[in-house]
Amino acid sequence: MTKTKTKAMTRTRTRTTVSTKTAASTKTAARKAFLVAALAGALVLGAAAPAPALAGAEGPSGGARISTAFSLPGAKVYPEGIAADPRTRAVYVGSYADGTVYRARPGQAQAEVFLPAGTDGRHTANGLRVDAFGRLWVTDSTQGVAVYDTATRTLLARFEVAAGTSARFVNDLTITPDGTAYLTDSIRGVIYRVTPRQLAAGSGVLTEAYDLTPALRPRPAGTFSLNGITSDRAGRYLLAVDMTAGDLYRVDLRTGAVRRVALSGGDLKAADGLDLAPDGTLRVAHNVTNTLTRWQLGADGTRARLTRTVTDPSLQIPTTLARVPGRTLVVRSQFDKGGPMNPGTGTPTTFTVASVRGL
Repeated sequence: MTKTKTKAMTRTRTRTTVSTKTAASTKTAARKAFLVAALAGALVLGAAAPAPALAGAEGPSGGARISTAFSLPGAKVYPEGIAADPRTRAVYVGSYADGTVYRARPGQAQAEVFLPAGTDGRHTANGLRVDAFGRLWVTDSTQGVAVYDTATRTLLARFEVAAGTSARFVNDLTITPDGTAYLTDSIRGVIYRVTPRQLAAGSGVLTEAYDLTPALRPRPAGTFSLNGITSDRAGRYLLAVDMTAGDLYRVDLRTGAVRRVALSGGDLKAADGLDLAPDGTLRVAHNVTNTLTRWQLGADGTRARLTRTVTDPSLQIPTTLARVPGRTLVVRSQFDKGGPMNPGTGTPTTFTVASVRGL
């Protein structure tokens, strides 16, 4: 082969490689732009809607005591998800902006980076949960969910939305007593499932377990529906919130029946994270209204009554929450300070997680 032909082929391969990388970069940028637009649309819609008539407030903070639990290092964190490990008392927080996962050990004033941005190709870190075996589940809204060993930081398993599914936003997750994980898709209106057997296999496509779209109220194009999800400690049902309509849905894990929970005293508009205690107390973070609410569920989970409201601007767009002994930890996302609510507008302060007592 002549030197001229070799050089020509080298130039051709170089152009092809550059073209492929450019196309992949363009596709990633377009996907992120779409997701940011969808999230911003949902949040703005929630902000534009009139605040619900919430009962039980006692002044700006509803009588609760709000302080800072710990801070997160970084200038553009925009945290979204949180999970507490009851065995080690460590708390994990995920960044919506780049997929970084932080860990705060007991007594630490500042969290440390547990999984750096882009780990295993992850673009975001939305919902987080620690299961009974100390495994950390991290959803990536653009792909699916990854599972890590919290002791070694080793990737144990990864599950992704089926190829060809263009519009998706894998958001939050819950884990039932039998070890099955359920995840919401805010765009598609479905709940995915990962069973212990699938987890043992280590990888696969996310299974669509429940399609809630027939039950959901109509919503404007480009806005989200399902967001936060939780489950009862007996493994009877799931609860998933429609943040745009303000509805809560109950999914029967035995029959698959889907029904809207009867709410009294308020609604769940702009509701993001959910936390259900064993006694039936449901705590909710409402993002754009800087509000936390507490509800009492009926014995079968078909009814919920509002019992307390905390509204305070110091919550800084709370996206989700985790109950730990004596207090509730709340993620201060600051999405409105140059984040997905207002890209390029505003400057965030130090990113922190709030400690709320009295909710």
